[in-house]
Formats: sequence, C-alpha cells, structure tokens
Amino acid sequence: LMNAAVAQGVEPAQIAQHCDSVSLCFSKGLGAPAGAVLAGCRQFVAEAWRVRKLLGGGMRQVGVLAAAAHLGLQHAEATLRRDHDHARRFAEGIHALDSPVCSVSLAAVETNIVMVNVQGAWPSPAELCNRLRAVSEEEEAETGQAVSVLMFPWSAQTVRAVWHRDISARDTELARRKLEFVARKCQE
Repeated sequence: LMNAAVAQGVEPAQIAQHCDSVSLCFSKGLGAPAGAVLAGCRQFVAEAWRVRKLLGGGMRQVGVLAAAAHLGLQHAEATLRRDHDHARRFAEGIHALDSPVCSVSLAAVETNIVMVNVQGAWPSPAELCNRLRAVSEEEEAETGQAVSVLMFPWSAQTVRAVWHRDISARDTELARRKLEFVARKCQE
C-alpha cells in the first residue's frame, strides 16, 4: 500500500477507500522490527481482535515496536521514494546491457520491485539466482570485488529483485555490475 501510494503520488487512504479492509506491515519497506495494523469497519476489527485473542496472539509492552513503526511512517515517503529510485537505476542498468541473457521492461518498474526477464533456455531463473549469490575467484580477480546478490526466481522466465531501506545506491550499483558480470559469463 505504501509503495503504491508513493509511486502514484497519492495518500494511502485514496487507494484504500476502495477496500473493505486493509493490512499494513510495518516491517517491510517501513523498516520497523515487527508489527502490522489492520483497519476495516468496526465489526470486522472487533472480530479480528476476538480471533487474535482466541488464538493467543498479543504482546505486552510493545511501545518500542510502536515507536519504530511510527518513525517508519513519518519517513515513509522519502525512504520508499529512495528505494524506487534505486530499483529504477538497477533496471536502467540492465536495460542498457542489451544482453541476450536478461532484460527488463522499464515501463513495468513503478516501485521497489524489478522483474528481470531471463531469456533463452539457459540459465534458468534459479541458475541465474545461484550465480548472482555465489562469489568466485574469477569474479574477484576480474572485478576486484566479492559481491553476493540475492534475487528470487519468480517464474519459469522471471527473476524478482526488491529494494528496501538497507540497500544503498552503492549496493545497487554493485548488484548491477554483478548481474553484468554473470550475464557476460553465461554468454561465454
């Protein structure tokens, strides 16, 4: 919800107005260590509260967690905008590679998520992710750095990359270079 609101330049309430209920996780892009909020009509929230208690859910003295969530919400727009910018830069870097191994639809990059299309029969998305995660002596010798990039094989031809508050512009550039290195090695 928060990423969509920032990307569209609207308040979250404008998106949520079309929903009966909304759940927002504070530990995702907002950076809190834990926590979520559930909103809906009074009857729905009362029933959710009852079921949570019935199942033993609940915590005592969660003020510290609430403070972290509050801080995350206060800085959400700037933090998420930065994540979106990093994702966009990464996608533009892949697009500029013009590689037969992978590609990106720049029009599809709206938030902090980049879907990388893996072209051809090899490498598979899982193999590409394995190569991005692994660090080889050859990579260190050629690039002077050991970089491990964690991406997720999303479908038969797609890999998913997601940015969050702990990924810097430098990390993004290193990930782009690693993908360029791996794509080049896959072509050889």
